[in-house]
Amino acid sequence: MSDTQSSSDVDTNTDSSTSQTWRDDFSRVLSPVFGAPQLDIVRGQGTKVWDAAGKEYLDLLAGIAVNALGHCHPAWVKAITTQAGTLGHISNFFTSPPQIALAEKLHEVLDLPSGSAVFFSNSGTEANEAAFKMARRAGGGERPIIIAIEGAFHGRTMGSLALTAKATYREPFAPGVPGVVHIPYGDVEALAAAVNDTTAAVFIEPIQGEVGVRTHPAGYLTAARELTRDAGALLVLDEVQSGVARTGSWFAHQDPNIGEGIVPDIITSAKGLGGGMPIGATITVGDANTKLLEAGQHGTTFGGNPISCAAGLAVLETIENENLLAHTRETGEWLKAQLQGIDGVVNVTGTGLLLGIELSPGHDAKAIAARALEAGFIVNPVTADRLRLAPPLIITQEELTPFLTALPGLIAG
Repeated sequence: MSDTQSSSDVDTNTDSSTSQTWRDDFSRVLSPVFGAPQLDIVRGQGTKVWDAAGKEYLDLLAGIAVNALGHCHPAWVKAITTQAGTLGHISNFFTSPPQIALAEKLHEVLDLPSGSAVFFSNSGTEANEAAFKMARRAGGGERPIIIAIEGAFHGRTMGSLALTAKATYREPFAPGVPGVVHIPYGDVEALAAAVNDTTAAVFIEPIQGEVGVRTHPAGYLTAARELTRDAGALLVLDEVQSGVARTGSWFAHQDPNIGEGIVPDIITSAKGLGGGMPIGATITVGDANTKLLEAGQHGTTFGGNPISCAAGLAVLETIENENLLAHTRETGEWLKAQLQGIDGVVNVTGTGLLLGIELSPGHDAKAIAARALEAGFIVNPVTADRLRLAPPLIITQEELTPFLTALPGLIAG
């Protein structure tokens, strides 16, 4: 799609019978791990997508906080196509200008001190896997314990899966990776009791997405920083979902109301960083880099791929150029206020454009999400009584208004 081509110019030549054929083909040739697909999405533009039958949907999930600039943003498309026509892939025996430029931009937006470093991978779980290995090496045999928080989601590869709290994700693959301890959410006393001279690292999401968008109690992250520093352990912040302007700050821990001014040892990022292209980043802060991985101790074939890095740079530069940090804060505050006045909504959590809608007792989030999909709105029933919203950062109040108008009826059923 060219910079000037509109979504209506694209003829997908599909209908409902084609959609059914594609779903039949899906069950025949693809793994069932994600279950049956809810839609056959064939194109997207801005904040909207269209299915094989031509039906339009407002995308309020953005690929689970991935499509930061929406679908087919001209700057993103141009960056990818230009890079694909210049240099597609090289091994990590070499580097490329997009890789260096994206790393420099991350240093800039995070205001990283000297000695910090970026390791690029392909996803959030890989970014956390690298951080897991760094923690293990830093801890050595004398510090075998890594602490995670109940409600956490850090990924599905074996190290990241061990950190993920949900038993239904972990138990089929038991015994898993030893040495990981989960402690109660929001309990500073439990954290203080757990962190000691056997602790290699504490992994924390500044905002827990998979339990309905939940922030930590005031003072918790400050306590985590103090306890880990005193014990000589690493503090790892998983910003895979909450980073890249999702909360209205470049990264959630930079928001003083969330991160409380702390400086972690490691930050992980992915999702919105590529705006739809696969990329992850494990970012070591200051001196943390000097005691972690050395040459040859970790690697990835596709990490730092020039096309993915070009996409990531386009995302960060577009957020800056279009003032999307302020837009995300303002739109998120407005949306949160509108949601809090709707019958059936008892609480709205999160900040910016990462919000959780807590429903009053008796309402089924999954059923509401199904009704929303039928009405042309994509939302996520992240728990039995919570919906997650993570729309593109470019979304406007005008685009959100039809959803807000429809939501009371969707909740009532």
